[in-house]
Amino acid sequence: MSDPFFEETRKKKKAAHDIGEELSAISIDELDERILLLKSEIQRLEEEKSKKSAVKSAADTLFKSR
Repeated sequence: MSDPFFEETRKKKKAAHDIGEELSAISIDELDERILLLKSEIQRLEEEKSKKSAVKSAADTLFKSR
């Protein structure tokens, strides 16, 4: 007799990627999902960096003009 809770837990995919994690047991589909996840996160980080750079540039301009 199988445990439905165990089966459900076993079927759930990992939603994150740990940097440096062993990859040999991960399927190609899971690798593709992680690549998409990481590319999306990189884009999000770059957008935030761009916003912060714009704010810093504006502040630098404001304080240099005084």
